[in-house]
Amino acid sequence: MKIDITGRNVEITDALEVNIKNKLKRLENHFENIININFILTVEKERMKAEALITIKNGNLFANNENKNMYAAIDEVIIKLDRQLRKQKEKIIDRR
Repeated sequence: MKIDITGRNVEITDALEVNIKNKLKRLENHFENIININFILTVEKERMKAEALITIKNGNLFANNENKNMYAAIDEVIIKLDRQLRKQKEKIIDRR
């Protein structure tokens, strides 16, 4: 699993990077076929945006969120991706 973290108008600190990588490891426990994760953090005036694009074997999953706190935005994106990955895994299991 390859993880790319990009910052637009924000510096990616070590604390942010470690936080994101630790939370993304939880996603890997639910779904093994993750190929690539692109995580984009953006700051526009007072809005903090977090976006993530996950490339899996059968397609792509996307989630985004805006918040006044960057860590809260990251947490919400991880929750959305976790929900999508579980749904994708259930579809694969049901097909078998």
